Amino acid sequence: MDIRYSTGKEPFKRMTTDELRNEFLITGIFKKDDVSCVYSHVDRIVVMGCMPVNEEVSADKGIDTWKNFGAHFLLERREMGVINIAEAGTVKVDGKEYPMNHFDCIYIPMGTKEVTFRSADPKAPAKFYIITVPAHKPCPITHIPYEKAIHKHLGSQATSNERTINQYIHPDVLETCQLSMGLTHLEEGSVWNTMPVHTHERRMEVYFYFDMKDDNVVFHFMGEPTETRHIVMHNDEAVINPSWSIHAGCGTSNYTFIWAMCGENRAYDDQDWINTQDIR
Repeated sequence: MDIRYSTGKEPFKRMTTDELRNEFLITGIFKKDDVSCVYSHVDRIVVMGCMPVNEEVSADKGIDTWKNFGAHFLLERREMGVINIAEAGTVKVDGKEYPMNHFDCIYIPMGTKEVTFRSADPKAPAKFYIITVPAHKPCPITHIPYEKAIHKHLGSQATSNERTINQYIHPDVLETCQLSMGLTHLEEGSVWNTMPVHTHERRMEVYFYFDMKDDNVVFHFMGEPTETRHIVMHNDEAVINPSWSIHAGCGTSNYTFIWAMCGENRAYDDQDWINTQDIR
């Protein structure tokens, strides 16, 4: 498990490119028949990835749950969200199987003892992107196929941000303790996300960028509104955004990203908007 400690506003201003990447960038998320795991002390969010090929892989594979979480099993006091970004697979939750097709999601509650992942075809494996955060009570397990998410089409070609926001783990869809999670897809010809920018002091957020064509990249902007920096993101990479930081991106082509939030509340519109002309 890769553990990242929280960085404040002042140290952030003096960080080099390598220091920024080492602190906030998450790479190597999908490994054959294995689970990757990055634990951030920013609201104690954990970012995970699993690509089962020839095996059925347990969510806690290689994790010392007592050492890392002080728990007897991974979700003893945590909740989990999973989105499959690739081919068909299955998530098994305490013995019950849930089919996970492309862009399907599942919310798994606190108290779940066993979660495993399997691909339908080893030649076309699933890729499960996973977020887990602290929880205080069990909520109902909910399987959310892509068709049952809330789809909001926003933006325009004129502003290079025509996109569809797909809300899965969202207050209008289901109950959770603090986790919110969804997926945004940009249309061809659109490259900007989350502009105008905002912060939300009461919640942090992780962005996971994927579906980038060829050798395209996304320039992810973060930092205080008057002290911005950028991190160059490649395909299948995630970035940790503290609550005091903006989070926006501009790509060399269109792309898709998953957003996941946790913190004091689940109010999706609890955002402090920044005037674009005030950004530095």
